[in-house]
Amino acid sequence: MSVIKRDTLRITAVSAISAACVALAGTTAMAATPATHATHTASATQKAAAKASITAKPSVNSVKAWQLFRVTGKTTGLKAGSKVTLQQKQRGKWVTLPASAPVSRNGAYSLGIKLGLKGKNDLRIINGETASVVFNVTVR
Repeated sequence: MSVIKRDTLRITAVSAISAACVALAGTTAMAATPATHATHTASATQKAAAKASITAKPSVNSVKAWQLFRVTGKTTGLKAGSKVTLQQKQRGKWVTLPASAPVSRNGAYSLGIKLGLKGKNDLRIINGETASVVFNVTVR
């Protein structure tokens, strides 16, 4: 047998064994991937939720009943076009009011609001699990 044939045979055999090892390793990796992927996705979702934030600033601190005022703010970690919604604390529970606005590409929003409950109103802006700091507007 010539040296060239032996070398070719040896290279072919090593290539076949290498390919089998890679295929076997790939099968093992594929079997482990779903559990790893699920954990990674859950942690990525938690990180995204932890990074999301909303600021809110009312244009006034006091208004007459049903007088229009604005709440403006910025968001981080929220997609453009997603909705932010106003909530009001009523009898110890947060109640979602029919006032929402889309988030712009730069993360800003502006929301026109009219309130009728007289007295100090605790308000916040939400999107899913993300909420702004509570702010107050007094209705007189």
